[in-house]
Formats: sequence, structure tokens, C-alpha cells
Amino acid sequence: MTYSIKCFECGSIVDDPFVDSCPKCGGVLAIETDLDNAASLRPHDLRRRPMGVWRYAPFLPVDESHAVSLLEGGTPLYDCRALAKKAGVRSLHVKYEGANPTGSFKDRGMTVGVSRAVELGCKTVGCASTGNTSASLAAYAAKANLGCVVLLPSGKVAAGKLAQAMFYGAKVVSIDGNFDDALNVVRQLARDGTLYLLNSINPFRPEGQKTVAFEIVDQLDFEVPDRIILPVGNAGNISAVHKAMVEWKSLGWIDRVPKITGIQAAGAAPLVRAFRAGRDDFMPEEHPETVATAIRIGNPVSGKKALRALYDTKGYATDVTDDAILSAQRLLGRTEGVGVEPASAASIAGLFKLVEEGVIDSDERVVCICTGNLLKDPDTVIRSCEPIFEAKASAEAVRKAIGA
Repeated sequence: MTYSIKCFECGSIVDDPFVDSCPKCGGVLAIETDLDNAASLRPHDLRRRPMGVWRYAPFLPVDESHAVSLLEGGTPLYDCRALAKKAGVRSLHVKYEGANPTGSFKDRGMTVGVSRAVELGCKTVGCASTGNTSASLAAYAAKANLGCVVLLPSGKVAAGKLAQAMFYGAKVVSIDGNFDDALNVVRQLARDGTLYLLNSINPFRPEGQKTVAFEIVDQLDFEVPDRIILPVGNAGNISAVHKAMVEWKSLGWIDRVPKITGIQAAGAAPLVRAFRAGRDDFMPEEHPETVATAIRIGNPVSGKKALRALYDTKGYATDVTDDAILSAQRLLGRTEGVGVEPASAASIAGLFKLVEEGVIDSDERVVCICTGNLLKDPDTVIRSCEPIFEAKASAEAVRKAIGA
């Protein structure tokens, strides 16, 4: 596939493969895809390939011969009929990204991002992270035999994610500050050549992330849902899903683009406030706070791109409380047997809120993307559930404890 790196803000073409923003205006970078080479393809051509991110190699800006893969993608799309009935919608599917190799959707972007690093001949990669990005980057760097540096906000990373980054051999640095502070530092390290930056500000990361949308359509036999709901942290997924749908519509593979709907935690919701005001830009939050650590981000890198995706698809954005997130997390688990981390459950909480408010119609076919595995944040799960029963080692004592 041929492509160019282009500034989302001013439209300038960027030639330097190592810059993380537009040299002219400081804007966010994006990949502009030339689909001429894909024009002769048909869906059945892709379906001859194994399910997963690299099934869609003709739409990815990295030569597949450089692919660093852990067999990411191919995640379940659950038909959640019981939950659909509770929510009050015609149909509900949950795209469970927690089934990726390191337990989150980040693997989709990282397989492409690390492959690009290999293509460029890089020796060390790095990122700032609230957890999932660091876990994913560490694993893919290990697979590619690259050095890996991850910067984490002090005391703000769930144990399951921290354990992964350490286990895969990354050099982990705890920063005295929040995610945005850590990102500023790692960008400086990238600019002086210490490492190759693989946060979602890198335009190759969202290219991998867009495959979640390809896969949803693929798994639904090219029946496009009415709406796709996503949790929003750094906001890369929203713009990635939008780009994927626009690409396939331009080829005539689908006839419309679904309404894209973003859900933020109430304590970290700069894009929701911008959306409500009808603005194309947003005011960052200095002190974001939410139990959903994966979306505890006050200055989303892809915020402007996400807002455009919402407006272009006649989508929507809203925020949900931490209590609503934890309630939705338990409801999904106890109704459908699907275990997700708190940030993932924001999409489910948002669905219920927007149905109640009349934004989502009862006749809609909805897909909720749940981005991470339940075991990413076991401490929060344990705190939010009922306490463990205690009893002596006898059947009679256990019956009494459980009320049987």
C-alpha cells in the first residue's frame, strides 16, 4: 500500500519518519492512504487469509515482510442478547479486545508500530502509559529483540499492567506526575534520538487499531451496525474506526458509516465538554481522575481527530460516573460472562445512559468495543465486588454462609 504522512491540522506532507508532530504547525500526524492498489480487491480475497490484524495487510502502511506479530486480532464478537434486552436495543454485540495477546486492543496498533520501528532500523522503542500501552509495547519489543523504555505515572497504574511491562523486560520508570507529564518526557527522549516513540501520537499505531473496525464488519458478514460505542482515553480508537469505515466505503465494500459514539469517565471528560459545546477543539484537564485508569487522560493526543469523527458520522459523546462504570462492568460479567477492566465497561455504561436519554433508539443495532481484560485491574474488581464469605470447613457452615 502506498501512503503519505500528513498533518491533520494544516495538511502538510511530512517526510521525516521520526518526528511526532508537524514541523510547520505542531499538529497531529496521520497516514493518508492511497487505496488504488486495493481497488481490485474484494472481501473474499481477504477472507482467504487467517483472521487477525495482518489479514488486512493491504490496508496497512508497513510491508508485511517486516511484521512483528503475536497473532493479535481475531477477537470474539459476542452476540449479547440478554444484555441487549436489559439495555433496550434491537441487538448488541460486544467486541472483546481483552482476548488479544497482552489483554488489550493496544496489541493491534503495536504490531504495526513495532513493525515500523523494525522497518526503520530502530534499536530502542518507548512510550508513556497508563498501563496497557506499556504492557503491549514491552511484549512486542521483546518479540522484535528491541530495547524498551516505558514511563508510567507514579501510583496510577493497575498491578496487572505494571506486572506485564516488568515481565517482558522493559525498563520501567515511574514519573512524578500524571500521564500527560510522562508523555511530555518521552517525547523529549524521542526527539533527541534516545528511542522511537510508540504512543498513539505515532501515526502508524492507529493504522493497526483501525483493524478492529474491519474485523467487526467482517464478522457481521458486512452488515454494518447502526452505532459503534467506544471508551475514550487518548481518543486514537475513535479516529481509527472512522478511518477504517471511510476506507471501505470508498471501495464500495460497505454502503454507510455507523454512528461513532465516545464515552469518557466523568472525571476525565475534556472531549465530552467540547462536543456538548459544538467545538472542534477541547480544553485539556490538568487533574483527570477516575477509577478507570486506562482512560484517565486529560489531554488526549487524538482529541481533535476524534471530535471530527463524531461530527462526521452524526455520532455522540457523553460521560459516565465511576459508579456507573463499575456497575456496567459487573452487569456485563454476570449477564454475559464477559470480564472486562473498568475502562472497557465505560462503553456499556454509556449505552445504558444514552438509551435512557433517548439518544440511542430501541431499533438500533449496536456494537460496544470493550478494550481490555478483566485481569488488567484485579484490585479494583475485588474492591467493587461482594466480600468473600468465611466459614469453617464443614458443609453445614458453608450452607449457612451462603444462605442455602
